[in-house]
Amino acid sequence: MASQAQGITVPQLLSLSQADLDALFTNSQPGPIPSGEGHGTAIIAPGTKYSSEIAELINHFAWQGKIFDAAHGSLRNLISPFGLKAIIAKVYQGDSWFDKKPCIVLDYSETSVVAKHIRDEIRQIAPGVYLGVVFWDQKRTINFALDFNS
Repeated sequence: MASQAQGITVPQLLSLSQADLDALFTNSQPGPIPSGEGHGTAIIAPGTKYSSEIAELINHFAWQGKIFDAAHGSLRNLISPFGLKAIIAKVYQGDSWFDKKPCIVLDYSETSVVAKHIRDEIRQIAPGVYLGVVFWDQKRTINFALDFNS
């Protein structure tokens, strides 16, 4: 899979296998630290017929995305059906736990009691679209996408 695949969309990501998502993440560059609101999509059960249904449920009831403040190196998650701005993370460039290559790190270890075990890593896969990997205590869990074009 090519780095920074032009025109890849979030719905297309939901249809990819885990191996394809891993290859896309590995072959992409970090891109700039985003600023503003990114619409979030959880990618659970990638490549299955359930992936888009699960993503829609999570988006409606639990997590809608992230609001980045690149100038201050921070973000807030949009959570709950009401889009509450909560769960702060530090944002910085660093090496990925997944493949040791540069990425953008979303670090909750010092900013959140609730999410202190979580670390997200993102890379830009298309203009305004980022693919993320979620870690819980250095164990990879799920993927997600952020779309800053919508």
